Amino acid sequence: MEIFLGEYLPIAVFFAIAIGLSAAFVLSAFLLGNQRPDEEKMAAYECGFDAFDDSRRQFDVRFYLVAILFIIFDLEVAFLFPWAVALGGIGLFGFWSMMLFLTVLTVGFIYEWKKGALEWE
Repeated sequence: MEIFLGEYLPIAVFFAIAIGLSAAFVLSAFLLGNQRPDEEKMAAYECGFDAFDDSRRQFDVRFYLVAILFIIFDLEVAFLFPWAVALGGIGLFGFWSMMLFLTVLTVGFIYEWKKGALEWE
């Protein structure tokens, strides 16, 4: 049991330091920072419309399209890292499976590009 706990002690120390520093940074920013919101600071961002407005009004779908594209390509990177680490053990089948996956993503990206989904007017 001591060996088991001894192996996880550095991780526990790391988490304790990370939580302590995070709490210290947030608390110091709250205590020492300027708390003077103005109209520009309270303006809508990222979503393109005011958060406290009528929920039934029309909005530009391009904001959500950009978010979906980000998630797709973020997931691509999330799959590439473990694949690259395990490439030696998975052989040619794993290699060609990932090449098929990347080809499908590339074709989808080219399709979106040709349709003008990445253009911002």
